[in-house]
Amino acid sequence: MSQLRTVQVLGGGAGSSAHVTSLTAGLVARGVQVTVCAPAGVDRTHDFPALGARFTPMPRRSDPAAVAALRAACADADVVHAHGLHAAVRTGIALSGRTTPLVVTWRTRAHAEGARGGLLRLLERRAARAAAVVLGSSSELVDRARRRGARDARLAPLAIPASRFAGTEDGKARVEMGAVERPLIVSAGSLQPHHGYDTLLDAAREWRALDPVPLLVVVGEGRRTAARQRRITDEGLPVVLTGCRDELAGILAVADLAVLPGRGEVRPVLAQEALRLGIPLVAAESGGLLELVGDAAELVPYGDAEALAAAVTGLLAAPERRERLAGTGRIQAAGWPTEDDTIAHVLAVYDELAQP
Repeated sequence: MSQLRTVQVLGGGAGSSAHVTSLTAGLVARGVQVTVCAPAGVDRTHDFPALGARFTPMPRRSDPAAVAALRAACADADVVHAHGLHAAVRTGIALSGRTTPLVVTWRTRAHAEGARGGLLRLLERRAARAAAVVLGSSSELVDRARRRGARDARLAPLAIPASRFAGTEDGKARVEMGAVERPLIVSAGSLQPHHGYDTLLDAAREWRALDPVPLLVVVGEGRRTAARQRRITDEGLPVVLTGCRDELAGILAVADLAVLPGRGEVRPVLAQEALRLGIPLVAAESGGLLELVGDAAELVPYGDAEALAAAVTGLLAAPERRERLAGTGRIQAAGWPTEDDTIAHVLAVYDELAQP
């Protein structure tokens, strides 16, 4: 049998990039020919050629040349795999009129209201209907894909490298953050409205009554970063914003608590790494997240700053509960799919679709 040829289409998101890096390495090791199509610059962070793959830079999705470039890159592929909604829509257009099977992975559930919500539903329908198989990272996303018209939607084991934050614990991080003799709370993610950071700042205002006052470090950035920084300054909130995601490893490893106030991400990196490291997690409730963490996190209603503040305050005052959550988290994480599970599942799908 000839060598299987795949094209991985990546929009550039951090979570998808890590997943595609792991997937590419595993597929190449199993004799698959892999081409990665992604925005120029992604290869500087994720060195795909060093893994044995070909890297083809693509214009950003707003560039009309993107579809033509992608169509050319997929000309000889046996299977094309798009990661994320926009990458899936663009790839579906590029493959129009061809019989090349398209696999789409949905990792996150986007949120939008009004006209943007209508556009989002349209994009989801186009992505779902263009795919031969949709792989969802949660049951919620699988059901959503089916409602949008997917011919075949499956729950997929999805892992990130287990060694991602290994060996990163360093007490200097607490010194640099100014949290030597005060609790350190960490949150991370894109500072988008539905990710709950306004709620998190409301909760941080309540924590000022604690002694010592906890320090909240938020790793991430977004279009409202400047406005949130003004609020932090104006209200004197014990919060530090840092846009450098490379710093997350060292900060999380020495944190007392991790907090996820938002919704949309069903397998957020922060949640996975917090449980692996035994860092107690407080998070907003969502179906996908519940599948991931089980009873290994303290869950609160989305958008409820009072409940979020109370959960954090309660855990900071109860070291035995934090220790119990830490142990439960490690047990939960040990049962998650491995990278080998993910690669084997994807390769089985490719083999199924590539059959003559």
